[in-house]
Formats: sequence, C-alpha cells, structure tokens
Amino acid sequence: MKVGGFDWDAGNREKCTKHGLTWTQIESLFLGQPRVAPDVRHSSAEQRFIAVGRIDTARPVFVAFTLRHIDGQTLIRPISARYMHAEEARRYELAEDHPPTDHGR
Repeated sequence: MKVGGFDWDAGNREKCTKHGLTWTQIESLFLGQPRVAPDVRHSSAEQRFIAVGRIDTARPVFVAFTLRHIDGQTLIRPISARYMHAEEARRYELAEDHPPTDHGR
C-alpha cells in the first residue's frame, strides 16, 4: 500500500508529543522498517495498527495509528506515540535478534 503522508491536526499533535517524541521523530519511524500489526484491543470504531521500531535516538518507540483516505491519498494518522517501556524494549530487542523463520515451509 502506498502512503501519501501524514494526517496531523491539533488533537493528535498534542497527544502524540506529550511523551517526549517530536512529529519528525514519529514520522521518521515510518521511513525505516517498523514492525506493524493490527491493534485489535483498540479497534472497535476504526481499524487501528501499532508500529514499533527505532528512531534517530536508537531508542525503540511505539506508535498507534490508523489510516485515513483523504483526497485520493492514504495518510497515516498517528493516535499515540511514546518510547517503549523497558520490558517492551527488551522483548523487541530479543525479537530483533531472533526473527521468526519458516524453516523452509
């Protein structure tokens, strides 16, 4: 899926930056290769996703987001963003060191 940019407004800018990340850092996560998965616990009204990965500070971050279709473009709308907690970061690093394999299947 091709994404044409980000959907920011006063509501999500404030919420996403309250944990110390900047808009630029949040956007930079998606320029890399974050792990993305459905956020099934928070998806009752709209389809939501989580992305985890590293940013310029090398610290792992967590971003909850949804996709919006505006004027023919698909945009990422960040909902919440924060640095990962120590246990989350440890699990992320373990998974990064030992990616799943399909063992030839």
